[in-house]
Amino acid sequence: MWFAGPARRIPPAGRPKALRLGFDLAPGMRVGLFGGSFNPAHEGHAHVAETARRRLDLDRVIWLVSPQNPLKPTHETADLADRMAGARAFADGPDMIVSDAETRLGSQYTIDTVRALKARFPGVKFVWIMGADSLATFHRWRGWTQIMREVPVAVVSRPWISLKSRFAPAAVRFRAFRLPAHRAMGLPDVRPPAWVFLFGRFNFQSSTALRARQRRPAEPKG
Repeated sequence: MWFAGPARRIPPAGRPKALRLGFDLAPGMRVGLFGGSFNPAHEGHAHVAETARRRLDLDRVIWLVSPQNPLKPTHETADLADRMAGARAFADGPDMIVSDAETRLGSQYTIDTVRALKARFPGVKFVWIMGADSLATFHRWRGWTQIMREVPVAVVSRPWISLKSRFAPAAVRFRAFRLPAHRAMGLPDVRPPAWVFLFGRFNFQSSTALRARQRRPAEPKG
């Protein structure tokens, strides 16, 4: 069984300033980092990204398409190029950027990605964005407590899991640092640990359901 543990203090990504990530950010910008496999991307992802962008008044939301989620089997993960193309189809508008930065940085874990981007773009106000389904399993991520102390976190409600996720180990451990929803716009300016739970309309699409539908044999015509 895989267990989460503390991450290395120095990310294995090397010197981030020497790398070209395909986007540029200016000091003072408010930027959401929305990581995931996007296997495949769907309207639910767009809903999470747009809800965070609007409620937190973000300048950019960067969709970080992971090369491979360590918690998911490799045989179920589509090629990175296909997942990037799928994410671009739903990342609507100039404020949404789809990036393979994790592949370029050589980082396998979110904590390494966050630290590398903070080093590459000093003065940028980063916020980690996730759906409530990710919060429910956040305690299984490598260095999850360190992530909470590196950047503020915005959690967007998702169907079926929203109530349960509020009692997840990460939510319980950091309950003293949760901001009320009406203070969400100020989250990028708050020193971590700090997080907020954003309620909104539900979007019922999920990558798991879409993959199951794709595997289902087509019904014969007749």
